[in-house]
Amino acid sequence: MSSQLLTIEVTRLDTGHVRLGLTGDLDYDTAPDLIAAVAELRGDDQQSLMIDLTGVSLCDSSGLSALLVVHRAAGAIRLTGVSPQLQRMLDRTGLGELLAVEHAADDLRAIS
Repeated sequence: MSSQLLTIEVTRLDTGHVRLGLTGDLDYDTAPDLIAAVAELRGDDQQSLMIDLTGVSLCDSSGLSALLVVHRAAGAIRLTGVSPQLQRMLDRTGLGELLAVEHAADDLRAIS
């Protein structure tokens, strides 16, 4: 089974704030792409990194490892668009406590 290509869309929100929108599979074959994309951003005085995982159809242990490497390299990251399956993986591995995960339901409750 071949992995689906990972597309990484970089959006500069404002000074020092960057959003990475991921689409495809975050797995053994594509995890290095995420790490390389973040490494390219490090020289840009990036202070805040948000990774939108809404378009990620599969994330395996290599994808989790890449998120951890990115977290360590960037200092802190926020994850959005986390699927229930990925949230269970984050919780089981303890990464849910380390990585900041924003949930759409939490955002809606905060607005109400």
